[in-house]
Amino acid sequence: VSDRAFFIPAHIWTPWFSLLGSKSGFDSIQECFEDLTPHIFAVETGLSSDPAMNWRVSILDGLTLVSNSDAHSPFNLGREANLFNIPRSYPSIKHALETGNPDQFLGTAEFYPEEGKYHFDGHRKCGICYSPEKSITHKGMCPVCEKPLTLGVLYRVETLADRPHGVKPEKYHPYANLIPLNEILSELLSVGPKSKKVNQYYETLLKALGSEFKILRSASIDDINRVNIPLLGEAINRMRLGKVKMSPGYDGEYGKMTLFDPGERKKLLGQQSLFRIEPLKKPVKKFFSKLCRADPKVDFGFKTGSSSRVHPFSTTFLLSVVCFLTL
Repeated sequence: VSDRAFFIPAHIWTPWFSLLGSKSGFDSIQECFEDLTPHIFAVETGLSSDPAMNWRVSILDGLTLVSNSDAHSPFNLGREANLFNIPRSYPSIKHALETGNPDQFLGTAEFYPEEGKYHFDGHRKCGICYSPEKSITHKGMCPVCEKPLTLGVLYRVETLADRPHGVKPEKYHPYANLIPLNEILSELLSVGPKSKKVNQYYETLLKALGSEFKILRSASIDDINRVNIPLLGEAINRMRLGKVKMSPGYDGEYGKMTLFDPGERKKLLGQQSLFRIEPLKKPVKKFFSKLCRADPKVDFGFKTGSSSRVHPFSTTFLLSVVCFLTL
């Protein structure tokens, strides 16, 4: 084995046999790796936890917390990522992670942990999703099938935590919680995140503004609004401010992140369209010009009840209706 190689335990909190998962049988790195423990200088925290959760567990102090994407899911590459300021080389990556130098390892881009598949506890087949507190009141048992619940990441963090929420260790790196751009577009367009429509808008944004990370993290809201995708600027601003509505994931089921309340998106879209005046479309222009050449008084017939009556409508009134409908 090369002495240049290094080992990073992956998604350390996942219930199914990860380092500190609820089914692993280990409560510390030392218990798991014994004499190899000194060789571990970084751990990967998984989708269902973020650095703030890991900071509560002092046995992780001194380790560099990294966040990776699953290489076996190409569509999801980059949904979590590590930020470096180094030459692009293997030795540079290893040195930055091993030392945790904040000038070289700048932190991570993260899922909201509630979106991860194992954030809360529960039974997917039984439709049971519990917070750690509620799991404790049920003694870790499913009230439907009466079998043990799958205890999630937050439960395990609470079990091993020896710090309150919000307290940082002496050595830590910053991070940012993000929602993948295709998921934001999916909510705005009311279609699936892998749909053709989402992909078309996604490509348009990349061409106009640059990379997905730039759009989510640093592009100005004014620049985002200029691409003319309704409510996208508002959605990304809410995400950056943490104004996210969450339905946590559990027992292998992804959580759901939303940026607008039910009906709010439709209402805001209506407000935007009220003040947006678009040019008349060609068929309407053609109809408009034809009416302008017509006689000032034109009779149009419509049926009322069982009989047909002819009512006179002035051209001026009809044109007003046409113009209103096209705004």
